[in-house]
Amino acid sequence: MRDNEVAAEGALLAIDQGTSSSRAIAFSPDGSVIATEQQAFEQLYPASGWVEHDPEVIWETVLSTTRAVIERLRGKNHPIIAIGLTNQRETTVVWDRRTGMPVYNAIVWQDRRTADHCRKLESDGHGAEVSDKTGLRLDPYFSATKLAWILEHAPEARAAAKAGRLAFGTVDSFLIWRLTGGRLHVTDCTNASRTALFDIRKGCWDPALCELFDVPMSCLPEVHDSAGDFGVTDKAVLGESLPIRGVAGDQQAALVGQAGFSRGDVKSTYGTGAFLVLNTGRQLVRSTSRLLSTVAYRLGGETTYALEGSILSAGATIQWLRDGLGLIARAAEVEALARSVSNTGGVYLAPAFTGLGAPYWDPDARGALVGLTRGSGRGEIARAALESVAYQTRDLLDAMAADGVRPALLKVDGGMAQNAFLLQRLADILGLPILRPKMAESTAFGAACLAGLGSGVYGSVNDIARLWQADLRCDPQLDADTREREVVGWRNALNRVRSG
Repeated sequence: MRDNEVAAEGALLAIDQGTSSSRAIAFSPDGSVIATEQQAFEQLYPASGWVEHDPEVIWETVLSTTRAVIERLRGKNHPIIAIGLTNQRETTVVWDRRTGMPVYNAIVWQDRRTADHCRKLESDGHGAEVSDKTGLRLDPYFSATKLAWILEHAPEARAAAKAGRLAFGTVDSFLIWRLTGGRLHVTDCTNASRTALFDIRKGCWDPALCELFDVPMSCLPEVHDSAGDFGVTDKAVLGESLPIRGVAGDQQAALVGQAGFSRGDVKSTYGTGAFLVLNTGRQLVRSTSRLLSTVAYRLGGETTYALEGSILSAGATIQWLRDGLGLIARAAEVEALARSVSNTGGVYLAPAFTGLGAPYWDPDARGALVGLTRGSGRGEIARAALESVAYQTRDLLDAMAADGVRPALLKVDGGMAQNAFLLQRLADILGLPILRPKMAESTAFGAACLAGLGSGVYGSVNDIARLWQADLRCDPQLDADTREREVVGWRNALNRVRSG
């Protein structure tokens, strides 16, 4: 599309605030990328199993990348139609309503400090209530116990919260507060559904859950549809007043970007963690295999549900190879290193660095390299690291199959989806075709699509679905007997690191 055509149609600006970086990407309505900026930031590990972010650093990186893209669009005379926002989910921020300043660092979704709190609630018999209302499990992954921890440990936070002076939000809420100059304290249905405080059947905050977690309801944001009016940016913040018209947690945004609008559509996003999300339509499916029931999106007041499996360490495992072991200098080098050997020589990496997610939900599990011999080297370990992502995905799909759902293919996205070796191993270990879209930025594009729906650029989700195109297809090349032997080896390795 030529510049003058883009200018005539305008641009949809996506803010994609992730676990390791913040990005701003401008899309034309046909899905073409016009401009992009990205800025990484530091992860904080103050204690074993603890993961934090500085909320001010999150804000600074969002502000700098967004301003840079806006400036580039001005230079090309591309007007911005609307902003869509997507974010790392479950990560918890609490700030003072008067000053806008956080009272503590953001506690990240990976953080496990509240494992004992969750175990206590489970032993007291509250697990069924939480699961029935929220579709989630009593696990430190979710926001409620993180919020309770901040209120208990940040100086004077509990008293300030009871007095109505504090605001809680997932990252989207914190950013909208800042973007609108403190005028709006809002979130969308997908992010609310990841807090363990939100009744996903009724579509509202639940007073009994707030009492259970000792969270004052006065600190909670107003919940909106995923596409709609989330306010207008303060001119002093971005230099102009821009409407925010779409918001979704990153995995739900990726489902939208992958055109997963039909019941049975499934995608898996491979970033710091990995997340398999299956559209179950208007039906709220209760998993018997320890998967999560969650909100896929809510449009026009109609909720679409999903089944989800969460892997805590995917790209994080490759980061560990780079930063922890020094096996590679750059994450992109892992593919060539893995290809340098024909197999792992029986080596398996169980990457339970911060415990195990679905379907195991074991916060006390810890990682291990299993099956090492004197002949094991850098190539075998790199290959085992990539294959651990495929094996964990297999565990999730086996759980979905036990729930009666067997997808015919899997759409993939995220940074690791650029690794063709990983995608072929996914196909081999899952026994399914793997499809990667031409639009590599599925999460950011999903946020832009929601902004397009909220601003009238797209008349319906069908307009978005027509934009999806495949870039790469990988079909299984491994025979069934070999596949099952390798999966048995993985399960044996995983059993060695589980705490139960």
